[in-house]
Amino acid sequence: MEEKRKDRRLDLDVAIELERLDQGDMTTLKLVHVKVTDLSSSGMGFHTMQPLENGALYDTRITIWTKEVIPAVIRIVRCEKVSENEYHCGATFVGLMSSDALKINIYSMLNPEE
Repeated sequence: MEEKRKDRRLDLDVAIELERLDQGDMTTLKLVHVKVTDLSSSGMGFHTMQPLENGALYDTRITIWTKEVIPAVIRIVRCEKVSENEYHCGATFVGLMSSDALKINIYSMLNPEE
């Protein structure tokens, strides 16, 4: 399979909540609990118990290894069923501060075996 990611993904064990952003940037109360499986400065992969719509935007806060909380907006690019009640989704960052992306890149360079 051809690798389409532009940045190396880091394996993480993090759980976060996603809050759906509807049209007009209005937030809803549709919170989704997910378990992040990998993270890069351009996107992330995660498992969830419910399917997410491709193209949907979510506001999220990711607690990284330094215990800092990174706010970000993600767009779902794929969501595939992996078992009876679990889905694996991929998302790209559409709203991530460059300083936060740099933190992820620095961690990636300092931990090349992950």
